[in-house]
Amino acid sequence: MEQISLDSIDLLLLDLLQQDAAISNQDLAQRVHTSAPTCLRRVKRLQEAGLIERQIAVLNTERLAAVLGEGLSAVVEITLDRQGAEALEAFEQRVASEVAVQQCYRVSPGPDFVLVVHARNMADYLAMTQRLFSSDTNVRNVKAFFSIKRSKFGARLPLPQERRSARP
Repeated sequence: MEQISLDSIDLLLLDLLQQDAAISNQDLAQRVHTSAPTCLRRVKRLQEAGLIERQIAVLNTERLAAVLGEGLSAVVEITLDRQGAEALEAFEQRVASEVAVQQCYRVSPGPDFVLVVHARNMADYLAMTQRLFSSDTNVRNVKAFFSIKRSKFGARLPLPQERRSARP
């Protein structure tokens, strides 16, 4: 992968886009004190370098559950019997294809994986556990923590503060 250097404008662009990826290029350019074409080129460069992985809409799980009438969130710890590279990668590939699994982390020490899971209801959660965990002979232990309230949610990464201030 090609090494990319970041200046204060790049860092400010990344920070602003983490706050609101729907900001118009014109507004973004004004905030970082560049022309709109320059801003667009910089954002494209950051995307092509893989620093901006994708842009998504973050849904409010509580409001959506109120509208749809259902919703279940859980943090799930998974421990495997065998932790060889092939076994770990096979598990990661299986959970990656599961729409209910929002996030998957390989962790240490403790369990081998921590998953963030969203299901429509307990029946859907049970069906997912049977597909992913019960049928896998390498899964030794599953421990689920069901969310009763989401106090904070974010995906914003901290960036060096001193290098991302807007130019006067």
